[in-house]
Amino acid sequence: MTVIGFAFKVAAVTFHLWAPDAYEGAPTPSAAFIASGSKVASFFIFAKVMMLGFAGAEGSGAWRAYSQGWVPALAIVAAASMVLGNLVAIVQSSVRRLLAYSAIAHAGYMLLGVLSHSGQSLASLIYYAVTYGLTTLGAFGVVLIVQERTGGDSLSDFAGLSRRAPVVAFCMMIFMLSLAGIPPLAGFFGKFYVFTAAVGTDPQNLGLLWLVILAVAMSAVSLYYYLQVLKQIYLFDPPTTTGTARTPLSSQVVLALLALAVVVLGCAPDLLIGRLVAAIKLAGL
Repeated sequence: MTVIGFAFKVAAVTFHLWAPDAYEGAPTPSAAFIASGSKVASFFIFAKVMMLGFAGAEGSGAWRAYSQGWVPALAIVAAASMVLGNLVAIVQSSVRRLLAYSAIAHAGYMLLGVLSHSGQSLASLIYYAVTYGLTTLGAFGVVLIVQERTGGDSLSDFAGLSRRAPVVAFCMMIFMLSLAGIPPLAGFFGKFYVFTAAVGTDPQNLGLLWLVILAVAMSAVSLYYYLQVLKQIYLFDPPTTTGTARTPLSSQVVLALLALAVVVLGCAPDLLIGRLVAAIKLAGL
């Protein structure tokens, strides 16, 4: 019951059905908060409850060596989230719904940090959640700007954005590539740390290696639909009905700062992950 409650909160399969409609129907700032700050807090508390409150009842999620506990249950939820989130995102025409299904897939990746149930995995999970939150916040900022200009958030509404607002388009490229896990952006190192922690859970038998292999494969799939957004932005001409209003300078500065944070935390991940590891050791977790 605890897993069900938290899985609903973080939008993991099969408790994800609220997310696409909420991301699409809610005001963009509210959707951005749900996808960023709310997810960071949810995963941190989720990990703490499972790792401390249910210590000793982990079980095993190793391939062909399952044993009763919460780890195999979360392994199944993580695998289903990665597969469904990425495959359904491919057919979305709304960028907000695409980000919603992307969030479901990323919930699956982040569950690997919970499954590993160690101090190192907790630091990796927090790093992933924080950098994912920054990236998603920036992506929703770009969606808000496009919506104000075109009145919609479909892929076609992003056509020619690089000609209409080059700074905003470049920031969106940073956000999309980071979500896809392309180095040297923060999204790559978030996945790298979480995947490494999962493999290191049982280094002799590589028990969760099957789940990491699935996660890597689904990350490759996600690159397809992120590139669809960038294809519209950089390769298509803007619609003739699009207004010529300039993007406010303040919005461009905020997006540029978020993109810069994604790049810096990718090029120098120890700025955050090192401090997280030290803090967790100091707390004795």
